[in-house]
Amino acid sequence: MTNAGLARDLAFVTNQTSDDVSVVDVATMQVTATVKVGGKPAGVVVSPDGTRAYVTSPEGKYLTILDTVSAKPVTRIPLSGGPLGVAIHPDGARVYVADWYEHRIFVIDADSGDIKATLKTGKSPSGLAVSPDGAVLASADRDSNQVTLFDARSHEKITTVGTGERPFGITFTPDGNRLMTADVGSNSLTVIDIKARKAVGTVKVGDHPYAVAFAKGKGFATNQYGGTVTVFDEATLKVLATLETGEYPEGIAVASDGRSVLVANWFDNTLSRIDAETLEVTTSVAVGDGPRAFGNFIASIADQ
Repeated sequence: MTNAGLARDLAFVTNQTSDDVSVVDVATMQVTATVKVGGKPAGVVVSPDGTRAYVTSPEGKYLTILDTVSAKPVTRIPLSGGPLGVAIHPDGARVYVADWYEHRIFVIDADSGDIKATLKTGKSPSGLAVSPDGAVLASADRDSNQVTLFDARSHEKITTVGTGERPFGITFTPDGNRLMTADVGSNSLTVIDIKARKAVGTVKVGDHPYAVAFAKGKGFATNQYGGTVTVFDEATLKVLATLETGEYPEGIAVASDGRSVLVANWFDNTLSRIDAETLEVTTSVAVGDGPRAFGNFIASIADQ
């Protein structure tokens, strides 16, 4: 019996200081490749089919597309301004890149790399997210203390919703009914009801929250200055635990098993794994220098 055709998870961790991407096998928590991309990489998202990873380089002013199987660059798309946050539509056809300096979003054809449109946001857009049904694109506009919502099909602006101070990471709940921002300046999360188009609650977390992920009915928020992850109930918003991770945790994403939560620790140069059921930090692995992993950085691919 062989394992051919079985899916495996690979984490594509952007290392801003060492200018590269560490590829980590999530099952073994071992680095399998290191890919040089340059330009101080920060943002990352994988395609829905797991075959591509899209990496932003804010200082290089470009987007690098990596083949996840070979762990090699496929192409580089030049962009102006400061490309940071990145998301992809569930149909895999469009990639969205936040331009931190010019306060806009690039809409990029995932196949051709052509820029199809630019969308005006508030000041300093950082995190981007697309609803699971592909209907809504959301931008966390850090220096405007707001989220901008767009129709992800027509690209028309829907509305803006006020948040706490300096929203950075942004994530939809798995059912797509709510959206949460990590508000760096408020040490809290803002909870936005998508149908009502308004903020409906907050979650008090640790010092300088960076990003949020969901697993096993729980939310997990990385707290940069706290060196911790705050765990809360997704439905009630009640805080359940505070877990110590590495120093300066930033990017966070969930593996395909729905249980393994991966956290990039910027100052420790490590990637940690949390068990979403036991709420234990089970292991960690050394990656490159200055891991950010800002976005959905885990690809589930079929073994060849």
